[in-house]
Amino acid sequence: MAEFFDALDERHVEMIGKQPVFFVATAAADGRINLSPKGYDSFRVLSPGRVGYLDLGGSGNETHAHLSVDGRVTFMFCNFEQPAQILRIYGRGRAVLPQDAEWDDLVRHFQTFAGTRQIILADIDSVQTSCGWGVPFMSFDRERETLKKAHAGMAADAWMEKTQARTHSIDGIPTRMTDRYFGPID
Repeated sequence: MAEFFDALDERHVEMIGKQPVFFVATAAADGRINLSPKGYDSFRVLSPGRVGYLDLGGSGNETHAHLSVDGRVTFMFCNFEQPAQILRIYGRGRAVLPQDAEWDDLVRHFQTFAGTRQIILADIDSVQTSCGWGVPFMSFDRERETLKKAHAGMAADAWMEKTQARTHSIDGIPTRMTDRYFGPID
């Protein structure tokens, strides 16, 4: 049975903190729906009514594009261990880039990685939990280091050139690009 909440409570925060992967979904009025898996230690509960995650450059920038024109975002966490549970966070989001005024205040909540591009910030409209009885048991082995290694192995000018070339979503929605290179971080 699904239950709805106005904000995150301690049980929700505890469940989120145990998950090594989460999913983020966005859409614009027209075009494709984007659903992306996210890993690393990148998600933060900033308050009962606000969450965010540190976003690394990847194959595109669909989440940023969709949020710039629509704002709707859904995060989903699945507990692959006991107890079975799915937790969804529905909200309104936006991208915060290193050149934005609030970057310095937000980034202190995260560990930056090579390839850090932006923080996706969302104000929560509602939280939903459901049984998750159909979700399989799975165990976490380890993170893939491939994305972080790829970013760390690029020279600053090559990384900026590649990142700056991604100015539109796959449906043609414009995006803002970071003006800062986060190289290898020890």
